Amino acid sequence: MPQETIQVLDVVLRESPSWNYVTVSRSFFSTTFGHRGDIGEGLECWRGYYQSLRPTQMGLSLNIDISATSFFKPVSVIKFVEEYLNMRDTSRPLSDRDRVKIKKALRGVRIETTHQQDQIRRYKITGVTSIPMSQLIFPVDDKGTRKTVVQYFWDKYNYSLKHGSWPCLQAGSDSRPVYLPMEVCKILEGQRYSKKLNDRQVTNILRATCKRPQEREQSIHDMVLHNKYADDRFAQEFGIKVSSDLVTVPARVLPPPLLKYHESGREKTCAPSVGQWNMINKKMINGGTIDNWTCLNFSRMRPDEVQRFCMDLIHMCNATGMVVNPRPFVDVKSAAPNHIENALRDVHRRATQMLAQQGVGNQLQLLIVILPDVSGSYGKIKRVCETDIGIVSQCCLPKHASRPNKQYLENVALKINVKVGGRNTVLERAFVRNGIPFVSEVPTIIFGADVTHPPPGEDSASSIAAVVASMDWPEITKYRGLVSAQPHRQEIIEDLFTVTKDLQKGHSVNGGMIRELLIAFRRKTNRRPERIIFYRDGVSEGQFSHVLLHEMDAIRKACASLEEGYLPPVTFVVVQKRHHTRLFPEVHGRRDMTDKSGNILPGTVVDQQICHPTEFDFYLCSHAGIQGTSRPTHYHVLYDENHFTADALQSLTNNLCYTYARCTRAVSVVPPAYYAHLAAFRARYYVEGESSDGGSTPGSSGQTVAREGPVEVRQLPKIKDNVKDVMFYC
Repeated sequence: MPQETIQVLDVVLRESPSWNYVTVSRSFFSTTFGHRGDIGEGLECWRGYYQSLRPTQMGLSLNIDISATSFFKPVSVIKFVEEYLNMRDTSRPLSDRDRVKIKKALRGVRIETTHQQDQIRRYKITGVTSIPMSQLIFPVDDKGTRKTVVQYFWDKYNYSLKHGSWPCLQAGSDSRPVYLPMEVCKILEGQRYSKKLNDRQVTNILRATCKRPQEREQSIHDMVLHNKYADDRFAQEFGIKVSSDLVTVPARVLPPPLLKYHESGREKTCAPSVGQWNMINKKMINGGTIDNWTCLNFSRMRPDEVQRFCMDLIHMCNATGMVVNPRPFVDVKSAAPNHIENALRDVHRRATQMLAQQGVGNQLQLLIVILPDVSGSYGKIKRVCETDIGIVSQCCLPKHASRPNKQYLENVALKINVKVGGRNTVLERAFVRNGIPFVSEVPTIIFGADVTHPPPGEDSASSIAAVVASMDWPEITKYRGLVSAQPHRQEIIEDLFTVTKDLQKGHSVNGGMIRELLIAFRRKTNRRPERIIFYRDGVSEGQFSHVLLHEMDAIRKACASLEEGYLPPVTFVVVQKRHHTRLFPEVHGRRDMTDKSGNILPGTVVDQQICHPTEFDFYLCSHAGIQGTSRPTHYHVLYDENHFTADALQSLTNNLCYTYARCTRAVSVVPPAYYAHLAAFRARYYVEGESSDGGSTPGSSGQTVAREGPVEVRQLPKIKDNVKDVMFYC
């Protein structure tokens, strides 16, 4: 069936709800769907549902899911400002910083005025004045009479304004502004807040919407009944009937792979159970060696506590198979959180001097950092360590470091090991001849790629692309990561393959991330890859063909640029986590069908009925649920020159999910894609170092300029080679 036809029918089914509810892309929200929850800082959460008509193997099906999103509370602007800025005292003037925050939050919001009972006017906010309204003077008539806003309101409406030291909201254009005192404005109901929520708001929204599978299924079922598709006159007119029951689909549960650990441990292999295992009686298959390390403490922890934490952590590293010098290379120091850069450079300088004197090694191999008690410094620390002085670092929160439990120390040790070039575990089949179908036969490189975009409201920040690739064969556990900045909100990765002119020599130079990773693979394994598997995260359906065309072409060119006629077969798989397909167990509460959280078992794969009628795609839930309802990952194979069978690719993808370095659990997204996401996220800290506190932050200067043409992409600082050589982003 042509896409246009499906679109027409989709529009028909959206017609009724779009009259009755607030529409946000493909979802509908309303206060009639259950209570609105206050999520803090002037916002509330509304419930609703997502609806999309999709072509599937069983014909047209309607994909419905419950959803929730944030809206402005319909309160007076003064009340909003009070909550948004957490103000105790509204009589004091707003600081410049606060004014910019409010301007960013309220730009584009619709309000109504309350100072005239007989006529209520509606406006859209375009800005906030820089001058308080007791000093803001404007012409009142054609004669050139000028008054302040406060005086004008008193003369014209006999209205005494209380917040004279506060600025006005501005509506209209800059040439013909309308000044509105905040205290006479009320935010209109039903306006979505589309900017980035802070951690507390996200927690509140999750608390309100997080449901166990049984509850969620019931909610979806109730929503379908509530929508009364049978009575929808538009659906009737087009002869559309919607069944009110969820469809039952056949599924398989793939077995977990056997994991290999070091021969010296009591347990040399491990069979994960329901998507998880632990490190008890096991040693890392390749424990890293650290001769030179030290610790820097930015928290209020006492020196003896810091010392004890370091000893505990190093003991855990050694117990799990690493070889770490029990003594720090230079003295463990504490420093104030406002001297972070100096303290880091100082440690680097002291260590470099010591190394020069003793002639051992050439750099500090690990810096343990205990973060300040107040959040917001992580980005700066990582930027300085990785792009400036070239030190691999492990940050720890003081709340964990002051009372470390065994599980925490074990998890940190897993991260440290891969950051110094070790391996935690590998698939046992990797060492068997042709043990992993397709991959073990010939040298295979597995790529992961992702692009992260700046949060809505940041109009000028670049998007960041990251590409990682496996550097070991046949094990496939170590991934080298590269990052690159590109134009704002551009989905296609620009720097996969590049050709630049060498101005001195006058000839062109080939470059780009794929080429660099292929060269690195060859350097590490002494083999060239004869197969490429490319997992690409973060592409929506509308962009499939666009991305495939451009990025496959870049992969081809990168290979050809290395050797004439070098064309290894490529399998290009898009990884989607942002979709609304939910899989529920057929019988809730049955132990053989569900994990502890009531979700479907890890390894569950569905490739019939609800998948695409003609294309190669499948849903795989590789992880065990923890809370709420698990979201299976959708893998869509856009191109496959390796001629994978569905079984082989599903099984490879599921097995790879057990090789994620940071925990002893199967993860929900294939690790190369996960690592690419981590690397891109890390690079975002390099450019935002100053303001990254996980909160909602104004742009670099708070000034957003209307752009004429493209903004210059700010290049990322270069990551030092010794850092790039390991999985620093873990």
